[in-house]
Amino acid sequence: MMMTHAFEQGVLVITMHEDPGIAMRAALLAQISDLVQGHKPASVVILLDQPSPTQAALSVVLRAHHLCSHLGLVTFVATPDAHVRRLLAVGAGTRDIGLVIPARADTAIATATARTTAA
Repeated sequence: MMMTHAFEQGVLVITMHEDPGIAMRAALLAQISDLVQGHKPASVVILLDQPSPTQAALSVVLRAHHLCSHLGLVTFVATPDAHVRRLLAVGAGTRDIGLVIPARADTAIATATARTTAA
């Protein structure tokens, strides 16, 4: 199982359990897009559950963020790896709606939920 998801209090939480590799990157992004379109969340949280995400996984995350940004959604990505957080921050740039990249999953979910509740 490459990913799982949950939807609570307007927050879509997607957990990437496995690296998609180049071959599955487009399919995983399509699944994420379908979830976002179907649930119409207020925020999206992506949890990177792999110890060392590859460029393919980071590409999926950044493309999902771009999609969410176009829909007016803030994306949260949780990963404990400081190097991966820096790569995501650089990859996200400044032209889209913010990408929030905390180290802990509970922080990402709590912040997204609080933001949704306050809106």
